[in-house]
Amino acid sequence: MAKNSSSSTIVPDTAWLGRGRHLGPEPEQDVRRNLTALKAAGVLDDFLDLDPVEAARSTVLHPRDEAADPGPSARRLFEARWRVADGVTVRAQLTTYDSESRRKEDEGVTWVLAAEAERKWDPGWPSPATMLWPDSDQSAWDHDTVPGVRLRAANHLPKDDDELRHRLKDCSRTSWYIHVVVHEAMTPDVRGQQPVSAFLPPSLRHRVVEHRGTPEQAQIADFALKRDLDVRLPRGGAVVLPTEPRRPEYDAECFTVRSVFLDGSEPTELLGVIQAFAALPRPLPDDAERALTRLRRGWHLLTPDEELVHARSMVVKYAEALDAMTKSCDLYREAAESAHAALAEVTGGDAVPRPPVPGPVRAGGSPLNALTKAFGRLRDPNK
Repeated sequence: MAKNSSSSTIVPDTAWLGRGRHLGPEPEQDVRRNLTALKAAGVLDDFLDLDPVEAARSTVLHPRDEAADPGPSARRLFEARWRVADGVTVRAQLTTYDSESRRKEDEGVTWVLAAEAERKWDPGWPSPATMLWPDSDQSAWDHDTVPGVRLRAANHLPKDDDELRHRLKDCSRTSWYIHVVVHEAMTPDVRGQQPVSAFLPPSLRHRVVEHRGTPEQAQIADFALKRDLDVRLPRGGAVVLPTEPRRPEYDAECFTVRSVFLDGSEPTELLGVIQAFAALPRPLPDDAERALTRLRRGWHLLTPDEELVHARSMVVKYAEALDAMTKSCDLYREAAESAHAALAEVTGGDAVPRPPVPGPVRAGGSPLNALTKAFGRLRDPNK
């Protein structure tokens, strides 16, 4: 899998970012139904369902801004706006993408979701993932871009040693999510098989992917993590994987839990470690930076107040453009008069056709052509 290059920019503390794959047949229909239901229930203020090409052409905040173009492989663009605690407004933009890999390997439809609030993001707020996607196991939207990994499940590590190593490396290097590896000291019952991420606050829940190692995978999982990522997995414990490139704030000991009881009870220590990791500064991947820029510069779902501000700004822009055109006409007129005076001086006052004032241009004719003909008569003694 190709590396997901990162910039030196840090993810803003106002933003929520996610990327994944929908393996079902109608991803956009899942989004439409969920948005419609949430708006009818009063959860959403409003939403938009846009064709990407038309959306790029009609970007209202920064017209013709390339950063607002979702790209040629975009299938659909959705925008939603809602309010959280204290009336803070959240804006979110979800784009679905098609690719050659979907047709060749049936890898599903890739999606990118960027959300931003008017102040620092609170993990207790509703998850943007389930404000756009339905919060139901019937919809397969929650697959990571790393194959074989889901958000809302306890993902068992592959049995094959090489495949296990590759998966953990890919998750650390290319995924946008927080990855936690938990080792089962013994095979848990039904309650213990539930993902521990279910105990996390709503907005953090869909930013965490949980991996499970079976009792017999203790050695191989620990060896793979030590060799490739320089972290250790305690038997019956857990570790939060670092991102690549590794941030200086990451200390493997601080993000390792020695014992996790998988009996359905709340794993308080592990949850605290995950939340501490989530609070660290995170590098902003290039794709995520483009998604966040598109959210800010390519926003269409305006409130009435924002529409009024936008209309006023457009009036100012049109006035400036009209003023520039008027000045251009005045400059042209002055240049034409100067040229006429120069011609009169050269010809000793003989009549010289005056260049026309800017106006409607006839087919095949222009002010420049008239001046060219006048100079031609000066060079031709017979005229």
